[in-house]
Amino acid sequence: MSLVATAGLLYSATVSIPKPRTASEDVGLKSHHVKGGFQNPWDSWKTFTFTSILYAFLWRRLTGESKAPDTKPPTVPVQKPQFLPDRNTPKLRATWLGHACYYVEFPGGLRVLFDPVFEDRCSPLSWLGPKRYTEMPCKIEDIPFVDAVVISHNHYDHLSYPTIKQLKERHPNCHFFAPLGNKKWFSESGISNMTELDWWEERELTLSPTNQSQAVTKLEDTKATGSDIVARIGCLPCQHTSNRGLLDRSKSLWGSWSVESNGQKVYFAGDTGYRAVPELPKGVDDYGPEYKFPHCPAFAQVGALRGPFHLGLIPIGAYDPRFFMSPMHADPHDAVNIFKDTKCQKALGMHWGTWVLTEEDVLEPPKKLREALKRNGIAETGVFDVCDIGASLEF
Repeated sequence: MSLVATAGLLYSATVSIPKPRTASEDVGLKSHHVKGGFQNPWDSWKTFTFTSILYAFLWRRLTGESKAPDTKPPTVPVQKPQFLPDRNTPKLRATWLGHACYYVEFPGGLRVLFDPVFEDRCSPLSWLGPKRYTEMPCKIEDIPFVDAVVISHNHYDHLSYPTIKQLKERHPNCHFFAPLGNKKWFSESGISNMTELDWWEERELTLSPTNQSQAVTKLEDTKATGSDIVARIGCLPCQHTSNRGLLDRSKSLWGSWSVESNGQKVYFAGDTGYRAVPELPKGVDDYGPEYKFPHCPAFAQVGALRGPFHLGLIPIGAYDPRFFMSPMHADPHDAVNIFKDTKCQKALGMHWGTWVLTEEDVLEPPKKLREALKRNGIAETGVFDVCDIGASLEF
């Protein structure tokens, strides 16, 4: 149990194991577990050798096959977020803070931060590595409440030590959730309010009011109801990998997440691929009728067993070159299929518009998303949308 401070109200936070719900048929087999780590147990995954990785990056660059996207402004518009000043939230509200980071305000008062990285570079080094071409829309101190921080996996563009430390200092009683194998990293970072979960595992987070006179922030909250805030948070499968160094590949698990509170359900797809597409001639449509590449079955399981969701947060970028990136990064056509498989009613795109990680043009993902929606008979706006960095949308 820990204490979570709100403006004018102090909550005690309890994490408990809820009554189990239906899991996938293969959950007991733990087919994603291997000795010393984890794997993607599907035909839709492909593992690359060191030689193939060298070719994908170094050889393509040397031969002029690769291209560097143009990041000169204007690219993705950035605006200052307008967070709610108290916990009164008439509708589900999501604010994109760049790349895979979303801040979600739930009706009933729950506040969740997904995959926050507030640094200029997503790298183990502050002076080397991918550098932002769009600014952070806000600082951590601008966010009024953080009850839970949900991490999809440990890659540097999704898990940042400086950001996590700042969040702990600013919101000392928030609770961190991450897939199996990450608890050691959090413990070594001085964070004990942390729960690691396997795929299909869930926890119930309960925030109960204690003494309203024990305010520990200067923010004003005159509308606090004093009732419990309850959430059900679950780790779910996706197709990716993990590592923070050269020798720890797939030693910790990766995952997508569901968060349910006050009747609203959000699906956070994290970082994921959908199919493994081989190298094809330039310009060939890998979704053409002649191609039937295996796709990851986990998303349909998520939709059947945890859906439908009111909102999905789904990656649409970092997919080119396709033959190399497709197993681990969805392109917009994959993203639309993930949207359908998981039974999301609405969705917002993410995992684009922040760092150059791959070769597609920085503004290509939204264009391809509209094409994919049209191809699937879905309205090009109003269902699966993209937004400006810092923008808040209600659902």
